[in-house]
Amino acid sequence: MNQPAMVLKEGTSRSHGREAQHTNITAALLIAESVRSTLGPKGMDKMLVDGFGDITISNDGATILDEMDVQHPVAKMMVEVAKTQDDEVGDGTTTAVVFAGELLSKAQALMDKDVYPTVIIDGYQYAGEKALDFLQKLAMKVNPADKAMLKKIAQVSLASKLLAEHSEYIADIAVKAILEVTEKTPTGFKSDVEDVKVEKKAGGSLTDTTLIQGVLLDKEVVHPGMPRRVEKAKIALLNCPLEVEKTETDAKLNIENPDQMKAFLNEEEKILKEMVEKVSSAGANVLICEKGIDDVAQHYLAKKNILAVRRVKQSDMEKLAKATGGRVLSQLEGLKSSDLGLADLVEEKKVSDDKMTFVEGCRTPKAVSILVRGGTERVVDEAERAIHDALCVVRDVVVEPRVVAGGGASEAEVARLLRTHAQRLTGKQQLAVQAYAEALEVIPLTLAENAGMDPINALMDVRSKHQAKQRWVGIDPYKGRVADLGKLEVYEPLAVKVQTLKSAGEAACMILRIDDVIAASKAKEGGGPPKGPEESAKEEGEGEF
Repeated sequence: MNQPAMVLKEGTSRSHGREAQHTNITAALLIAESVRSTLGPKGMDKMLVDGFGDITISNDGATILDEMDVQHPVAKMMVEVAKTQDDEVGDGTTTAVVFAGELLSKAQALMDKDVYPTVIIDGYQYAGEKALDFLQKLAMKVNPADKAMLKKIAQVSLASKLLAEHSEYIADIAVKAILEVTEKTPTGFKSDVEDVKVEKKAGGSLTDTTLIQGVLLDKEVVHPGMPRRVEKAKIALLNCPLEVEKTETDAKLNIENPDQMKAFLNEEEKILKEMVEKVSSAGANVLICEKGIDDVAQHYLAKKNILAVRRVKQSDMEKLAKATGGRVLSQLEGLKSSDLGLADLVEEKKVSDDKMTFVEGCRTPKAVSILVRGGTERVVDEAERAIHDALCVVRDVVVEPRVVAGGGASEAEVARLLRTHAQRLTGKQQLAVQAYAEALEVIPLTLAENAGMDPINALMDVRSKHQAKQRWVGIDPYKGRVADLGKLEVYEPLAVKVQTLKSAGEAACMILRIDDVIAASKAKEGGGPPKGPEESAKEEGEGEF
């Protein structure tokens, strides 16, 4: 009668109630704390060393969390916050994680005062909706074609990166790249960062980074007899091989004498020659192929003075089609002169130790490339991440042309408006809304802390100036002071701020809902197949007398 009922498998661990909530919040706070010191222009970098000894040096929140070998399930949820932020808007990853951590910290303080988690969640969701409304009203409209404004926004994104010293030069490249690939639609502008190819090569300096009005291929010309430079290029884009097709089923060919062998080889050569003839008769002087090109076909292409590149990635083929206006064909038979792409120049150049093919001077290209240079491999890697963020924020403003001031100013203003609004509420919901407002202030507080300022004094100063209706007052980390960021023209896209509130708020609410963690025991390494009852009984019987 007193036998315990085994519901869970042996080795399963379980924590529930306050213990589970406290453990989960602690894990989330540790993740937020790990990236907090990287926030802002005066933030520090992190060095991450993986199991193979490879080193990554970065202050990009998404990169740091992605490289960390996180085990705790709630910590993994915080990593997902950064990934979502990066996928959606490309910037603000550290801000989102720090804010989510602060929401959980404030929730912990309320739970210690016996405020039930669902009350806090309801309050946070209500506060989040109000915060988004306030942000929308605060945001300023800008002209999406205003290069000067777009450049300032890109520079703000680059200010906290390795490229900060060259932010003006890189921002100019980012703005030009996005505007090249932007298309006007009846509902506004459409732009995709994927249309900007970022290729990196160590060597030179960061100022050697260049924008190419076309596509850069990390491939070399296939045959030494081919031209290395073709002006006024007419480009054939193929995703079919220039090779004699193999049969799908096994086939045998019985050759009984040398003449038959010669006839067989001649026929193969004839097929390849006809393929090259089709390319040439269409008027192409450049061939870019996604698949392979036979050695014999290479020889005939060289004789026709056609520059050829093979085994190009599918994504690059799509970019080439957008850049040159050509069509990617899956069959050689249908190739016509109207299918060819156009470019002013196709040239093979040596970049560092490698040869690369540049397709330049495309007319109204809808795909462009940026060649990133830098002193070392790690510098180039971090530069690529910084340029990606700059491209994303420019894209965000082009698609949704509204901005708010940076430096924690918008967060401080929304926090003030939320506190004022909370005074009209009754019950414990008021506490949750006030906690949300206080959590928002972690952004100016952290910026001040990382700039070497007294964080509490700086936050009180910001609060008092916002009470005096100075809505764009925030932290100026360069001069270590509280200043009007609107006058300093420090702006960030509204889309980034909106996504930060959404992703951080949803993650915090999901973590607060968990009050029971049931974890199965980890599988033992090297375990073989399950043993049958006879084997198990035999093992249990061994050693018994």
